[in-house]
Amino acid sequence: MMPKVTLFRTTKRILFGVGSIEKIGPEAQLLKAKKVLIITDPGIIQSGLLENIAKSLQSVGLPFVIFDGVEPDPRIEVVEKSVEKAKKEGINLIIGFGGGSSLDIAKVTSILMTNPGKIDGFFGIDLVPNPGVPVILVPTTAGTGSEVTPIAILSDSKEKLKKGIVSATLFPEVAIVDPKLTVGLPPPVTAFTGMDALTHAIESFYSINATDLSDLLAFRAMELLSKNIRMAYAHGENLVARSKMMEGSLLAGIAFANAGVGAVHAFAYPLGGEFHLAHGLTNTLMLPYVMRYNIMGCPSKFAQMAKAFGEKVEGISELVGAEIAVRFVERLSDDLRVPRRLRDVKIPESAIPGLAEGAMKVTRLLANNPRQITLEDAVAIYKSAY
Repeated sequence: MMPKVTLFRTTKRILFGVGSIEKIGPEAQLLKAKKVLIITDPGIIQSGLLENIAKSLQSVGLPFVIFDGVEPDPRIEVVEKSVEKAKKEGINLIIGFGGGSSLDIAKVTSILMTNPGKIDGFFGIDLVPNPGVPVILVPTTAGTGSEVTPIAILSDSKEKLKKGIVSATLFPEVAIVDPKLTVGLPPPVTAFTGMDALTHAIESFYSINATDLSDLLAFRAMELLSKNIRMAYAHGENLVARSKMMEGSLLAGIAFANAGVGAVHAFAYPLGGEFHLAHGLTNTLMLPYVMRYNIMGCPSKFAQMAKAFGEKVEGISELVGAEIAVRFVERLSDDLRVPRRLRDVKIPESAIPGLAEGAMKVTRLLANNPRQITLEDAVAIYKSAY
């Protein structure tokens, strides 16, 4: 059988390291910026982190305006407001600064500046005809990897579901990944976002679209994240642990941008859309149960995961190694005090049939999963998580 043709893509320029945020002014100049829109959230404003960007832009004489209306799991209405501000201010460069929500709003604002029509027409794969306004993305969490993916997720409040835009036009021109920006994150946010990144690494590793290149990145991401997340959680000032977490998140983002994620994310989307729970939390809630269901689809990959997690797997069968990988994730969730049961976050058991139907609609992600899932399977998985 001839090997299939694969495609590998990522962000054009990636600046990584402590202090890299100070380079944002010169990077904006390289993109011929005249006026900049910074898209962020109120928490970033209150934290004082924005001063890092303001100083660098001011040092090169670049004027900027701020849109700080981003919310967690942002609704479509949020991006409509940011586009309105961008057009009114006449900007020609966008900086997304914050967690995944701010980065996603920046990406979608960019394409809506240059593509006519309503946003509904862009949900799906490769439906954005024109490149957007240039974008620089600066994550402040070690979590979503949005700075290196061609994906943006928005919440449709009418359908109570998260929807994705997947297009190469969503890759930013530059990603600036500075671990120093994550030092002030509280432990729960560190836990949720770190587990989100780990989920990206795990799902891209066992995706049916995985390649040798994406596997290299996903495996290294699993090593970095699993070995450093407890230290980053327990002592947030530990810059070494924070740096390793940022590196792991970045590598996981590049991996899943190419291999895709699977059923964990598909099952998490209805939970977030209907019950407004944090994305990292919903992924963590579903992760061990979907993993255990998927073992039959690729037991060798699961055994390799256990090795990435630092577990002893020599001399044991693949299936035993696979179960060790799932137990590692469960123990990690417990150590980070992230809930592992739907009932722990007050989701009623009566919601399960509707959640299962919602998950089955996320066909874009279920297509990547190593084991096929029926509606009956979906109900059983949610019940196992209850």
